[in-house]
This record gives sequence, C-alpha cells and structure tokens, in this order.
Amino acid sequence: MILIRNGKILTMNDRIYEMGDILIKGKKILDIGENLELPKDAEVIDAKGMWVMPGIVDAHCHIGMWEDGIGFEGSDGNEATDPVTPELRAIDGINPEDHCFREARENGITTVVTGPGSANVIGGQFTALKTYGRRVDDMVIKEPLALKVAFGENPKWVYDGQKKAPSTRMATAAILRENLIKAQNYKRKLEQGEKDPDKMPDRDLKMEILVKVLNREIPLKAHAHRADDILTALRIAREFNVDITLDHCTEGHRISDFLLEEEAKVIVGPLFSERSKVELKNMTFKAPGILSKAGVKVAMMTDHPVIPIQYLPVCAAIAVKEGMEEMEALKSITINAAEITGIADRVGSLEPGKDADIVIFDGHPLEFRTRAIWVFIDGYAVKKPE
Repeated sequence: MILIRNGKILTMNDRIYEMGDILIKGKKILDIGENLELPKDAEVIDAKGMWVMPGIVDAHCHIGMWEDGIGFEGSDGNEATDPVTPELRAIDGINPEDHCFREARENGITTVVTGPGSANVIGGQFTALKTYGRRVDDMVIKEPLALKVAFGENPKWVYDGQKKAPSTRMATAAILRENLIKAQNYKRKLEQGEKDPDKMPDRDLKMEILVKVLNREIPLKAHAHRADDILTALRIAREFNVDITLDHCTEGHRISDFLLEEEAKVIVGPLFSERSKVELKNMTFKAPGILSKAGVKVAMMTDHPVIPIQYLPVCAAIAVKEGMEEMEALKSITINAAEITGIADRVGSLEPGKDADIVIFDGHPLEFRTRAIWVFIDGYAVKKPE
C-alpha cells in the first residue's frame, strides 16, 4: 500500500482537500480523505505543500501513430488509399516505444485517446491507452473506443489528388451515409442469421465495426473544424441515431447555442498551432471558455504530434488566460475528457475504486514552471523525485 499524505487534492469531482490523503492498494484508489489511518507497512509519501490531482487525459491525439523524429517509417496514421477503412485498428499501428509516451507520463499525462488521422471519410478505430507499458495490449483501457470519421478539407484534399471521391463536402457526407446504410443491411442479415444459420452473412470487418456504431456501443469520433461541417456531423448522427463526439470543433464557439441544444460532446484543439489551412481561420484560444460558459461540456486535446503531448496543461493554462474558468480548464484535461470519451469509470477523477493514476505537482498544475514530481499509473510510480 501507498499513502499520499498532506497534499492539496483536486479530486475533479467537485471536492478539494486542502490537506488530504490518498490510500493506494494495488492498482486502485482504496480511500481518499483527511487524516486517514496509516496501514501497517504502507509506504508514505509526504505531499505537504504540493498539489495532487488525477492523471491528465488527452482526449484526442495520435501518439505512437506518428513516431517522433522518424518520418515515413514511423508514419502509420493514415491509410490514404481508400476513403472507407473502418476495419483499421489503432492498436496495430501504435509503437509503445515511441519516446513521446515517456515524455507524456513524465509530465503527468497518464491516459491518451489515440488513433488514425483524418485522410479518410472513415479512418479506423481509436483506442484509449495508459502511457506506460511495454506492449500495447497491456496499456489498453478500452478498445475499440470510437470510430474516426472526417469532414471538411482533409478527405477532399487527399482524394481530389487521386481523382476519386470525395472531392466535395457533399461526397464526404454521402459516402458516410452510404456505409452506415450498408451496415444497417448487414445488421439485419446478422439478426436473420441468428435465427437461421444458413442466412448468416460472411464476415465483413468493415461492417462489423459500423454495426457497433449503429448499436451505440462506440461513438463516431468526428474530425470537424468549420461550423457547417460540425452541423453536418450532428445531422448524420441524428439521422442514424448514433453517438458522436465533435473533435477539433474549431468554430464550435460560433454555434455554442446549437451545440448546447444538441447536448454535444466537444473536444477542442489543437489551438496552440498555426492557422495552416482555410478552415482554421477562426481558431482562437477563447473558444474553450466561450463554450464552457455557454454550458457545453468541453475537453481539450493536443492532436499530438501537432502539439507535443506534454504541453496539454499549457494549453489549458492559455485557455484560462483567454477567459476559461480555472476549474473548468482543469476538468477539460481530466474528468471532462474521460466522460466525453467514455472512460470515466476508470480515470479522470480521484475516487475510491478508480485506477490509481495520480500526479503530484510541486506547484499549481496550470503554472508553466510547475513540475510533476511523482506520477503513478495503475498504482505504480512511473516517475519519482530525482
């Protein structure tokens, strides 16, 4: 057992302990409170004067898919040869030895939601991982987590160059609809096959994952920057009664009333980057604050390697500078990120029964000069004081 004692604890479930304790047993948080009894043989960590919070969650990145500093040999995020590739699985392309995993965990990022890029209309399956482990299989929190789809410029740019659809936004939406309809037909055949084995269709990996979307087992993870693309994503989700998260959502602050009405799940970012294409012209660090003040639940993300993943807390800090409430910014990289991506049963807040993913900082978590002194993942200290 490990007892973290006397720290300022930000639980992210609306409780703050000025001088609190956390008891870890194995991989889980056993108890949290004030003046906890010291179990026999427990290791004690004195966190007096330090800030203790849940491990940080990046709700959308590509860590391990584009390995840092390698180039083509480490670029495994876009299969830009077919606009419809739902069968692709992130876990088959992630290299856990990408040194960015180490940089992530050493800076307090303990959970990542990572997967394919946005070249295709349907790009493949995202996964949620811990940032510590020798093989991907041991790092998985949930797999598949979501199915990546993309709207806007990227699919147009990729496939117009190949002289094939989609080269317009209309075609992107039509291709997604067409494949969801194919999945509805495949689902009906599966149901018929359960009653009559002779009618069971041949396995179709593309359709199997889309059926999970139709059954609301996993959401669509929609790359959408411009306001009209965001609304198209929501329109298709309504048509097929599927769950969806709006990732990037660069112009979401311009339609916050519609997003609130739709109870949209919003993941904003990357914001700490250049306006490298037309659909980023309205990018602003004011967006997270505008959305959260409008009542929209917001997570923030790095889109690593666009923003190096260790700077996610810096992005949250800049959002505060630009008008976001401090606690909302902290939630955007912890509990909100976990809830929006569907993994809050395990991570995102400090509560008994949850994974012991804990970071001890030597100062305020959103202060640029603050360092992560201790980092625990599943109760194991992946970083200790030097």
